[in-house]
Amino acid sequence: MAEKYWGKPVSGFGDPLGRLLIVGLAPAAHGANRTGRVFTGDQSARFLMRGLKAAGFANQSHSEHLHDGLQLHDTYITCAVKCVPPDNKPTSQERQQCQHYLEREIAALCNIKIVLTLGRLAFSAYYAATVGTDKSQKEPRFTHGERYIFAPNQPSIYGSYHPSPRNTNTGLLTQSSFEKVLSDIRAELDASLPKSS
Repeated sequence: MAEKYWGKPVSGFGDPLGRLLIVGLAPAAHGANRTGRVFTGDQSARFLMRGLKAAGFANQSHSEHLHDGLQLHDTYITCAVKCVPPDNKPTSQERQQCQHYLEREIAALCNIKIVLTLGRLAFSAYYAATVGTDKSQKEPRFTHGERYIFAPNQPSIYGSYHPSPRNTNTGLLTQSSFEKVLSDIRAELDASLPKSS
């Protein structure tokens, strides 16, 4: 029997009061487009969740379907583009059409201290959604593992290569290099907690 696909726009999920926001690119054709939850049911999801579990941002190291028991800790995950793009490559029109949804999602998340962008396109989408309207500012160059501040009193931004099979199978992104980024994020979040007396 053929599996029924979600096949609709996919919203973010996780802790709406979380301090970490993770921005991916778009729902995967046989991942979120099938399951209805971003980063669920595919190789990218498995890679991402192993890292999040190791850093204490998830209760388990897998994300297979909506009722698998996954809980994110202090973390909310979304995508820049809300529908699966043709050939897994969002067009500029798709990115522009989804931009205001990303802006509204970011505005609703009132406790964000750090943003992890997965890939250059997610990095650019987050930049455009926050300070990209200021034409006097030039978008910084995306670099894996780099920490950025786009504007005063704004969250720290970290860049990571996207955990797509293309990047993980070729070794461009390894589990250890990804977990190093998450470790840096964890250290910054822990350092921002008030000291107990």
